[in-house]
Amino acid sequence: MIDAAVCRLDIGELVAFPTETVYGLGADACNPKAVARIYKAKNRPVTHPVIVHLAPGDDPGNWARSIGLEAQRLIDAFWPGPLTLILKRAITITNEVSGGQDSIGLRCPSHPVAQALLRAFSDLRNGHGSVAAPSANKFGYVSPTIAQHVRDEFGDSVYLLDGGACDIGIESTIIDLSRGFPALLRLGRITPQQITDVLGIVPLLPSNSGTATPRSSGTLKAHYATRTPIALLSLEEILNEVETYSPHNRLAVIARDGSPQVDVLRVRPNLWFLAAPNDPYMYEYELYRMLRKLDSSNILCIFIELLPATPEWSAINDRLQRAEAAFKINS
Repeated sequence: MIDAAVCRLDIGELVAFPTETVYGLGADACNPKAVARIYKAKNRPVTHPVIVHLAPGDDPGNWARSIGLEAQRLIDAFWPGPLTLILKRAITITNEVSGGQDSIGLRCPSHPVAQALLRAFSDLRNGHGSVAAPSANKFGYVSPTIAQHVRDEFGDSVYLLDGGACDIGIESTIIDLSRGFPALLRLGRITPQQITDVLGIVPLLPSNSGTATPRSSGTLKAHYATRTPIALLSLEEILNEVETYSPHNRLAVIARDGSPQVDVLRVRPNLWFLAAPNDPYMYEYELYRMLRKLDSSNILCIFIELLPATPEWSAINDRLQRAEAAFKINS
């Protein structure tokens, strides 16, 4: 299957593949026409850049103008893994992968299927084969974490490598090093504290990254959204909201176990209740599967319990707030 996928990349076709975060929709990063097919398949704005995935050991200097000390420290600490670096792009890199910006997003995934694909493609191109890949879903929708999610989005129109469920379940941390200081653009499994420990510098958080922040994957205010309206509320507010609807309305609630309010919601007629994990890592792993399940169930509204505003929940809160924002913006 890897050989077949590499052949398809080589002739400019799309290949969906698993990473440790989510499934990606990949194309030859050096082929502008192939990269354009990603944008068309996803209905993605051409100004919204994609991330270039490198095989372990490949030189990021093929893509970046320079690899500074800070970038190298993060590479040594977290690659292969769920960390994307934004660097100044090399002058030979085309606009298609960078969204027309002078920066480039680079990542080296740790999933064994992704690594096998990237190594084989790199070998075919004598160390210069890399794969541009945003998440394998329509633009703005919930990211795919199992192969069936990709099939649900694209059917047989793209070649799919089935690598099972993604280990993490939310997208990579993105840190920008293109402006002379470290700035987090997207929260993920690699935390601000881990980055601080490696660099000895506290990175700017997304809310303080400045007006000149590069555009990067998954950082729009409204993103990761279901088609069914989402509302983030406390359990008490969810109980009140549920009571205002007719028992004939199909509603859904995602909440963590362990409170009397949850017990009341669990037994309410015509309410889909999904018990979410209390552990943040397990919540990340289950989040998109829960959302996709409910989104395909003819639900009127999905109520989601507000999570703690603490560091270990920050990446999940980021995804849920962006998903909810899609409905606030459109209301």
